Amino acid sequence: MPHSHATLPTPSASPEPGIPGIRLVVTDMDGTLLDDDKRVPAGLWEVLEQLRERGVLFCPASGRQYATLAREFARAAEGMVFIAENGTYVVRDGVELSSDPLAPAVVTDVVEAVRGLAEGGTDLGAVVCGKRSAYVERADEPFLAEVRKYYVEHRVVGDVTAVDDDILKVALYDFGPVERGTAPALARFAATHQVVVSGEHWADVMNRTADKGAAVRRLQRELGITPAQTMVFGDYLNDLEMLDTAEWSFAMANAHPDVVHRARHLAPANTDNGVLRTITRVLGLPEIGT
Repeated sequence: MPHSHATLPTPSASPEPGIPGIRLVVTDMDGTLLDDDKRVPAGLWEVLEQLRERGVLFCPASGRQYATLAREFARAAEGMVFIAENGTYVVRDGVELSSDPLAPAVVTDVVEAVRGLAEGGTDLGAVVCGKRSAYVERADEPFLAEVRKYYVEHRVVGDVTAVDDDILKVALYDFGPVERGTAPALARFAATHQVVVSGEHWADVMNRTADKGAAVRRLQRELGITPAQTMVFGDYLNDLEMLDTAEWSFAMANAHPDVVHRARHLAPANTDNGVLRTITRVLGLPEIGT
């Protein structure tokens, strides 16, 4: 069962007149808020300050680890809620709000399956994602270069199944297309756990009770925020449940087709600053740079 450790203070319930009563903005990172070079968009810090002034809570929701998200938003992290590791770890101001760790036996089973695929010739590696760090066995530079993009805190160890940490998920990086490669090979875990394709090359194995949508719904309950007061942005399959939490749900214009179908609205592409352009338009904020 998920663990709950803290209660959130409620942000302002009365946004300025003349704009929708949005109180919570949740956005995926890669392929959504960030451009294709993994950079934050121009005007981000200005928009975050405007949201803070209006009592709107901004919440990054990502497959990335908490340490990576906290570093990215260090300039504005105070009071921000971070939904990390695809919803399995939720933190505010350094305090854990909830987590949903995997049973050690499941971690071992998934890692052994990955090792078997690698021995059979698949070019992939496992990232065992703990609360304190991510852990990998592969130490070659091409693999570690991909790991570094999402896991600031990571360690190369001899046996990832022997680490002393609460493991939130097992992420798998496949140098080929994961939907056609690794994900089908992990289908047996889908009977009891979630196997989520989170990018072209990434898949995650997590508890069935954990996803970004479950994390957002918990926030909504804690804060007394409704779907009508929630705006969500996503682009890939690990964002689907999150889109269901908001009446103001946006797929990026270049999102996965299933995401476009699931969302209520369409935002410009991540390469066209779609998240910030949509926030400023819908909430009636000053245009970026003005």
